[in-house]
Amino acid sequence: MHVRSRSEVASLAEAHALLGLTGRTAEPELTAAFRAAVKAAHPSARGGDEVRFRQVIAAWRLIQDHDARPLALSGPATPPPSPPVVAIGPMDALNGGQVAVRLAGRTLNVRLPKGLRSGEHLRLRGACGGGDVYLPVLIRGADGLSVVGDDLFMDAPVPTRLLEDGGRLEIDTHAGSRSAWIVAGHAPPRLRLKGLGLPARGGRPQGHLFVNLQPSDDIPSAAEDLLIRFTRVWTPDRLAA
Repeated sequence: MHVRSRSEVASLAEAHALLGLTGRTAEPELTAAFRAAVKAAHPSARGGDEVRFRQVIAAWRLIQDHDARPLALSGPATPPPSPPVVAIGPMDALNGGQVAVRLAGRTLNVRLPKGLRSGEHLRLRGACGGGDVYLPVLIRGADGLSVVGDDLFMDAPVPTRLLEDGGRLEIDTHAGSRSAWIVAGHAPPRLRLKGLGLPARGGRPQGHLFVNLQPSDDIPSAAEDLLIRFTRVWTPDRLAA
C-alpha cells in the first residue's frame, strides 16, 4: 500500500481541485484530467514545479483509493449538476477580493476572503432562491506565481557569476524587493523567503515563498549593474557640461 504524506494533499476536496474536478467523476474523465494536470505540473514544463508534480500524483492516488468503483458512463439516473469551480490566481488567494461566477443562468459577484486554498469551498447562502451552494476553489498559476498548499513558488533569473562568486541577491517579489545572500560555490537551487506565502487561515499556517534560482547570462550582476549606471551618469558629455 502506498503511504503518502498528509502535507502532499490535505483532503479529497483538495485532490479533486488539483485535477480541476468538482467531485467524483467517471474513470475516462478522471484519467483525462490527471494527464492534463500532471503534464502542466511536470518540472520540465514551463511553469511546472516538482512539489506540485508530486501533489498531482498524490491527488490522483487519493481519488483512486477513495473512488474504487468508477461511476457508470450511462444509467437511468441523471446525477445533479456539479457546482462550477471558482478558478482564481495566486494574488486573489493572497489579497482576497471578488470574482464573478456564473450559476444557474445568473452572474454572481462572490467575495473572496484572504488566504483561500485549493480544495476549499465558498458558501453561497440561498443562492438563486434555493439552498446553500458550495463552490470548490482552484488556484491556478498566474503573474509568475504558482501555489502548492500554503506556499507560493516563483522563478527568478540570477546572474551566473553571482551564483559562482557569491554576493547579495535582490529578488522582486509580490511583497516588494527582498534580499538574500549567496555563498560562493554553495548556491542553493531554491531559496525560501519565510512568511511570504498564503496568509494563515483557519487551521492552515502562514505559508512561505520559494524562489527557484535560474542561472542567466543575460542579466548583469549587482556590481555590473552599478557600473552601468555609473557610466550612464558620468559620460564625457556630462562631464564637459
